[in-house]
Amino acid sequence: MKYGEEGAVTDIEHTLQKQVAGMGIRVGKNLKMITKQPIKGPVVVVVDSANTSLGLDVAEKITVEVTL
Repeated sequence: MKYGEEGAVTDIEHTLQKQVAGMGIRVGKNLKMITKQPIKGPVVVVVDSANTSLGLDVAEKITVEVTL
């Protein structure tokens, strides 16, 4: 996802599903990217009106279908 984009989660790598579920991130949930730090920094997404920070390594294992 790029800054400001929104979309629905379509897949989460199996080994991360429980970890990110505690953050409210599950298949079918809508996310919005609000911050992406340069050089492998964390990303901040909005899930259910809450800001959640994800390490880039975790974020790369979550597939989102971007909506226009």
